[in-house]
Amino acid sequence: MIRSAISSRVQVQGLHHVTIVGSTRQSALDFWEGVLGMPFVFEQPNLGNPAENHLYFDPGDGRLLTVFTDEGRVDAGRDAPREPGTVEHLAFNVSRATFQLAPARLRARGIEVLERDRGFMDSLYFRDPNGMKVELACYKFETPEGLRDADVLRRAYELRVARGDDYLSPEHLADAIEELLRR
Repeated sequence: MIRSAISSRVQVQGLHHVTIVGSTRQSALDFWEGVLGMPFVFEQPNLGNPAENHLYFDPGDGRLLTVFTDEGRVDAGRDAPREPGTVEHLAFNVSRATFQLAPARLRARGIEVLERDRGFMDSLYFRDPNGMKVELACYKFETPEGLRDADVLRRAYELRVARGDDYLSPEHLADAIEELLRR
């Protein structure tokens, strides 16, 4: 079979931004900038719906998290729906030092926190004022220069499967990094 010169897929090159529906401008500023330390970048009307405002925040990697706001809305204050077609949660990378301090800092603001060990990373879960689940995540490894997190995780997964283990562990990560550095 001869392959077509034009591929049938659209190749993405990374996450550009995520947009969520918020309540008021101040609520969005208080949470995304005030609680999570994301610098406010700019705002403008939502050009697809001029009744809404569009706030832009930097989540730390230079990309954008954006929030639609409307001064006529109030914080939902309930868990966001979890059904097909909805976002289950947003996860943000944090340093180990920040991860260790975050539970106490969030609880001091009256925010309930759930902590989880995921084998290859640690996670903290909590909700924004509109009930959307937010995760702070911290890998249990440092990615060597010249590699990407996905490179390490893909090789660790291959090792896990080959060994018949149930989940990624620090041993898989260490062995994957060692192999990748030898290449």
